[in-house]
Amino acid sequence: QVQLVESGGGLVQAGGSLRLSCAASGRTFRSTTMGWFRQAPGKEREFVGGISKNGAGKLYAESVKGRFTISKSNAKNTVYLQMNSLKPEDTAVYYCAAEDPVKYDISADPGNYDYWGQGTQVTVSS
Repeated sequence: QVQLVESGGGLVQAGGSLRLSCAASGRTFRSTTMGWFRQAPGKEREFVGGISKNGAGKLYAESVKGRFTISKSNAKNTVYLQMNSLKPEDTAVYYCAAEDPVKYDISADPGNYDYWGQGTQVTVSS
């Protein structure tokens, strides 16, 4: 079982930056592929980015490529989402997710993730 707790959300002006953190419990974190998703009101949950077990592989949605960066600290059992050049359309609840350790590939499909955090609100004002 993996428990995930996000933090770092808030209100920021367009063009600003935020860093989200996701602290994970459990001794399998270094064997876990992690992902970030977001969901805006009235919209489906969408993939933001993912990072491989050892942190070497990363995958980003086109909408955030070049602005957002995912990193992973296995020593701290934490995954981060650095968000720069934020836009009003980035406003959403952001969720951290983990694949079961038996899985390997970074997936953009939320159905492939087995554990979810409670979400943290990010609001970007224009």
